[in-house]
Amino acid sequence: MMTRTQAVVIPEAGVVELREVGLCEPGPDDVTIQTVYTSISAGTERMLLAGQMPHPMLQLPVIPGYETVGKVIAHGENLSDDWLGRWVYVGGAMCYEGINAAWGGQSATIITPAERVIHLKHIEPVQGVLLALSATALHGIDLLQVQPGQRMLVIGQGPVGQIAARLARGRGAWVAVSDRSASRLERAEADRLINVEAGETLAEAISEPLDFIVEASGSMAALSDALMKLKTGGTILLLGYYQTLELPYMPLFLKEARLLTAKEWGPDDLQRSRDLIASGDLAVSALLTHRLPISAVDVAYKIALNEMDCLKLILEWGDPKHDS
Repeated sequence: MMTRTQAVVIPEAGVVELREVGLCEPGPDDVTIQTVYTSISAGTERMLLAGQMPHPMLQLPVIPGYETVGKVIAHGENLSDDWLGRWVYVGGAMCYEGINAAWGGQSATIITPAERVIHLKHIEPVQGVLLALSATALHGIDLLQVQPGQRMLVIGQGPVGQIAARLARGRGAWVAVSDRSASRLERAEADRLINVEAGETLAEAISEPLDFIVEASGSMAALSDALMKLKTGGTILLLGYYQTLELPYMPLFLKEARLLTAKEWGPDDLQRSRDLIASGDLAVSALLTHRLPISAVDVAYKIALNEMDCLKLILEWGDPKHDS
């Protein structure tokens, strides 16, 4: 008989529900994880829920999510008992029968190859839900090769923008951040906070040219407004998720601007992010702003996708039976 588990399912655009789904049989190199925490990635899952993600991810019904923390409760024959009871992060899974997994992380039980999980050593397990976005920001900052004394504007203070600003400051950069939300700016770590909703302008807030503009809001309009603050030969990094890119050409031309995109994370970035959190060099606890039980998943999606005060919402699936 097929093993079944509870999972979050998007059966059609605009609908989120809990549903029983079938699990594949585990293999000899797999671990079975009992989920304790998941989160909602507002940018990705907003587009998925709206029916705007590209094929093949948008094949409904679909199990979303790539921010899962849980405990290992079983392992395949090729793995040792050392795995049992470990707190781990996993960025989704393809362990389901008859349903699309994009990315498959919002499930009560996950079966995945052990090589895909990150052992959450020396950090609070709940902080593990931020590994994916931390690694994304880290990869982007690595691409910029930020040096001490360089100047950066980060547009958008959602989780990725918050983390990117923290990482750049940790490398000695001068960092300004902008957002429409006062509550998000209150949680930011930066040399200059710019509240665009309160009427602050980049012209007033930034007096010297910028080496980098990091776009983490998903808004082409916000980026367009900032382009003239870029120094000649400066770099724009896109850290949001976009359906299309539309920018005025003249300021890009005049500044001889470079445009970079960052595709998720590179090898070892998840482990590096974990270690930065463990050492205290990357503070993320303030980004965990909301918690709800998985039974309230429909409410959770509305909050995570629509309320500016929500940076990261934790969905709690319940404590695992194997506690250690």
